Amino acid sequence: MASLCPKLTTFYSNQIGNIFSPKSFSSKAYQEHLLSLLLKNPTRNTALQIHSHLLTTGFNQSCFSTKTEILIFNTLLRVYSQDVFPEEAFKLYKHVLGISTSSFVFSNTFTYSFLLKACTNLNQPIKGFQVHGIVIKVGFELHLYVQTQLVNMYSFCGFLVEGMKVFDEMPERNSVTWNSLITGLTKWGELDRAKWYFERMSDRNVVSWTVLIDGYTRGNQYAEALRLFCRMMSIGGVKPTDVTILTVLPAVYNFGDISICQSIHAYGEKTGFNASDIRVTNSLIDAYAKCGCMKNAYKVFQEIPTKRKNLVSWTSVISGFAMHGMAKEALELFEEMEEETLRANQITFLSVLNACSHGGLVKEGVGFFKKMVDEYQIPPNIKHYGCMIDMLGRAGMLEEAEKIALDIPSEMVNVVVWRILLGACSFHENVEMGERVLRKILKIERGYAGDYVLLSNILTGVGRFGEAEEIRTLMDEWNALKVPGLSLVDGRATR
Repeated sequence: MASLCPKLTTFYSNQIGNIFSPKSFSSKAYQEHLLSLLLKNPTRNTALQIHSHLLTTGFNQSCFSTKTEILIFNTLLRVYSQDVFPEEAFKLYKHVLGISTSSFVFSNTFTYSFLLKACTNLNQPIKGFQVHGIVIKVGFELHLYVQTQLVNMYSFCGFLVEGMKVFDEMPERNSVTWNSLITGLTKWGELDRAKWYFERMSDRNVVSWTVLIDGYTRGNQYAEALRLFCRMMSIGGVKPTDVTILTVLPAVYNFGDISICQSIHAYGEKTGFNASDIRVTNSLIDAYAKCGCMKNAYKVFQEIPTKRKNLVSWTSVISGFAMHGMAKEALELFEEMEEETLRANQITFLSVLNACSHGGLVKEGVGFFKKMVDEYQIPPNIKHYGCMIDMLGRAGMLEEAEKIALDIPSEMVNVVVWRILLGACSFHENVEMGERVLRKILKIERGYAGDYVLLSNILTGVGRFGEAEEIRTLMDEWNALKVPGLSLVDGRATR
């Protein structure tokens, strides 16, 4: 087989040889031994060992014709299709096809289901179309499992029309079929169509509800996501899983309704999710903080046993304190985390730098930035640089902030960091630097009206009204976009 170099084939064959003495593949006992090994340890390494061993011990035209032989073949396909190298499933299929007199001999419905799974994991719809053609040729086009994988493959790869066509023509469907189509539709933003199919399901399960809730959450339709969740809890007769909770919490904090957050918290306590799944607990900390209730967020954090707290737990509560301007508490928690020998990552340091920025702790912020780079060997990204510029800009240290902006690697710098600095120039009425910064911004992007307005305001603030008017005229000449303001009142955005 092309994918197996001679040395690798020899190595894996020797490994199998330690377990099995050389025998003909046609031996039933030998086949059952191979199948048992593969089923007990269904990993890529085991599959490669058995596959390479078959190549050296009787892998010929007579193989894969009995029930056990086909089961070995399909199990190899399944392992390959679900692994990080699903293309090996096709290499195996093509090899067996090349030495077999007919595809009817060695294949069944599971064969094509696994091949379609490999197409999905490879995100190669062209291969999927080819497998679909073979499925029709061998007469499996009406089989439930094969058709379900076709729906899944087409919808996952974005061929929604083909996926819906297969689905609509199916004589029989199960919940997996329905969920596959709804998942694909939500993935590609077709929420109305996904909802249409969802409402026509006769037997909705927790996966159906969770997938649709997740689709609305990712589509920023938080109110609809919460309505679906409440409907599932009240009249759906379905109990949410930990995955459902993790899916709906982002809708809760984006909607800003702390009462729903408290209800979900209580449900998690009752069902044991909070105690058994640290992901749920961490998400609750994050949700409470973003709903504006840092007291509850910190309480949830404190109730987690020390041994269960992970880096996400600490980072979530530190980020919450930073968000609420509680810099002192954030830094104290970071020190506690270090005492627990947990190693901070980029996100943790970003939260700490945010806390220093909002708390005016310039000296501490600079110290943490140096610690991240020198002690933790973490290279800063554009967000870290942005925090430093914001922190120095708020403190009036504009020259230091500009120096950091100029030192950002060219492949990383973006317009946002310059806008942060322009905002600081506006606040401190530094006209000279503001003009320099605006020139930097206009080299990257000319179409945002806020940039012109800021510099115009700086000029107006120092009495240079004529120049301010020229800037606003330039803004109109470039047809710069004026983004309307938004406010959030009881979860409804109003202009």
